[in-house]
Amino acid sequence: HEVKNIAKPVGVYHARFAGSPALADGANDAAPMQGQHNLPQALSSFIGREHEIAAARELLAEHRLLTLVGPGGIGKTRLSMQVAAAMGRHFSDGVWLVELAPLSDARLVPQALASVLGVKEVVGKPIVATLQAALKHKRLLVVLDNCEHVTQACAELASQLLAAAPHVKLLVTSREPLHVAGEVNFPVPMLSLPGSGDVGGATQLREFEAIRLFVERAAAKSRGFTLSDANAAHVLRICQCLDGMPLAIELAAARVNVLSVEQIAERLKDRFTLLTRGDRSAMPRQQALRALIDWSHDLLDVPERTVLRRLAVFAGGWTLEAAEAVAAGGGVESREVADLLARLVEKSLVMMVDGGARYHLLQTMRQYAQEQLDAAGEGDAIRDRHLACYVALAETARPHLTGAQQGEWLARLDLERENFLAARSWCNRAANGGESALRLLIALKLYLHSRGLLELLRWGTLEALELPGAQARTTLRCRALHALGQVCYFMARYAEAMPHLLESLAIAQEFDDAARVVIVLQELGMTALGLGDAASARRHLLGASRLARACGDKRATAAALNAMAQLHRSCGEVDQAAPLYTETLQLARELEDEQTASVALLNLAILAIGRSNAGEARTLLKQAGTTARALDSRLTGQCVLAVASGLAALREDWHWVGRLSAAADSVSDNTRIHLDPSDLAALQPLWRRAESAIGSAAYESARACGAALSYEQAMQQTSEWLESDG
Repeated sequence: HEVKNIAKPVGVYHARFAGSPALADGANDAAPMQGQHNLPQALSSFIGREHEIAAARELLAEHRLLTLVGPGGIGKTRLSMQVAAAMGRHFSDGVWLVELAPLSDARLVPQALASVLGVKEVVGKPIVATLQAALKHKRLLVVLDNCEHVTQACAELASQLLAAAPHVKLLVTSREPLHVAGEVNFPVPMLSLPGSGDVGGATQLREFEAIRLFVERAAAKSRGFTLSDANAAHVLRICQCLDGMPLAIELAAARVNVLSVEQIAERLKDRFTLLTRGDRSAMPRQQALRALIDWSHDLLDVPERTVLRRLAVFAGGWTLEAAEAVAAGGGVESREVADLLARLVEKSLVMMVDGGARYHLLQTMRQYAQEQLDAAGEGDAIRDRHLACYVALAETARPHLTGAQQGEWLARLDLERENFLAARSWCNRAANGGESALRLLIALKLYLHSRGLLELLRWGTLEALELPGAQARTTLRCRALHALGQVCYFMARYAEAMPHLLESLAIAQEFDDAARVVIVLQELGMTALGLGDAASARRHLLGASRLARACGDKRATAAALNAMAQLHRSCGEVDQAAPLYTETLQLARELEDEQTASVALLNLAILAIGRSNAGEARTLLKQAGTTARALDSRLTGQCVLAVASGLAALREDWHWVGRLSAAADSVSDNTRIHLDPSDLAALQPLWRRAESAIGSAAYESARACGAALSYEQAMQQTSEWLESDG
């Protein structure tokens, strides 16, 4: 009889008197499963998967063919063994495992099953017919393990058995479905991991399957290894880098006897060299990570291999349209890419997300595909196509980042952020990379501003301006210099901004580009104001506003009017500032530019606070806060927090002054966006008043509470506070 935790069957003796009943065959309540089977005894613990086991059992109870689908190393075999063992009592004729990985000839699949079941061939009769006859009245479960290299043979055998033997069920593991009538596919997920923002200490991390697997296997390899707060971050980094793949995690854990977890995490950059020397008793392809993926790669046809390696240039996922633009060519037609991509998804080499709207490669597969891409000599050409694809997307998005579709396009670009970064990085090596880099950054300027990625825009543009193809005094260089000057202004780097803006203005004047002159003059005026040169600021801003009106450009006029109003407010000319802010708001709404409208709303709120009109300021802040959340704009959100602190001072809600001002400062630390000098001049006296009212200790305590908030928490609490009576 099978006894729990004992590898071999144990003989059971039963003493009885004459005439008493014999012990029923298989009657052993301690057995993990009853009846005949050839399932191997597990030599290591099985971690997690409770939900998957339960779900697979339910499906197998209702259906006759269940296929566990997933990439190599995800643990399909171990999961199938757990499910089969748990279901054993339902099959009076046993549970039988057929290991197909060793087979090199698909024609031997039926013979492999016959051998396991002890069914002998009949001369002159096909082995499948013999199996059908032998199993016709049997109640058994057959586990066909590792079918991917003999898929067609397995599909034919499954179809024939299910038709002839109504009480036989099949549990299949494969990297792709069999596509047989009645088949139910069960995608096996990676082991659970915390989300990117859920990094905790050792106690919290132990809740996740991938972490538990690493810790248990590492402890078995190196006595005394435990998960602690000191090493938790490195263990998490290892498991995340390996996407929660069980086999890869086990191979990494096996290295703890010679490397620290920090060293393992760092060396995963070359994971195919590091992750070797697995269980010597396992199949060769399960002893090293590279061999595992080689096995899958070798099963692909030439077009599938071609597309797979080309997909390696994508970072953070891609759309079908992007794949068609990048992966086609050299023997692969654009119209063929969709079908090839679908086949790679079916073979568990490409992951499909968002209901098929996007695709991505696991990190290990991407690294492998990148090696294949460079080995094929296609690396430069495919990365050039990737760059062209994302420059085109950024330039398509640019006109929509200020209109009615602003929020939709900002969200779309969020999904492609890593691809944009990869494209920008390739510009440093691409032919004429300077021009491509400038086009990309100029097109993404509003997006990067909105998301608070100013430092990225600053150094990226500085570097791009030094690349070949970016030196000539062209309109492109003019626009890039303006973007650089503007980002320096937002970061309060006024002295650094000035020479970039002056060169941009000179080029714009050389081309007699009035529209460009307007926006550069506006930025020069604000930068001069930041440097304390009010006279130069007034000269530049007057020139910008007059020229903008003459050109009839509403967008440029709105920006120039807002800048002029800032000048008036900084000079104490509030009555002159108010109508300019109102006109800016009106123009922004006509243009359906929510970002510019929110700037005008915030400036009007500061004026309302200065006039002690708390009700008006509250209404304006609520509107600006709604826009910040709708657009997920850190630029607007930071200003909402700062201006709301001024309203808190007006309402003498002194602790909220400290909390909101500190929350705004925390956002500034991340985005590097500094408040406009005129805004600081209006708010700083209010902050000092709050500190004086409640004392430095209480005020700093309030600020500590605000600094501890995430951006999302700060915005939510501010919204709730604005809705309160105050």
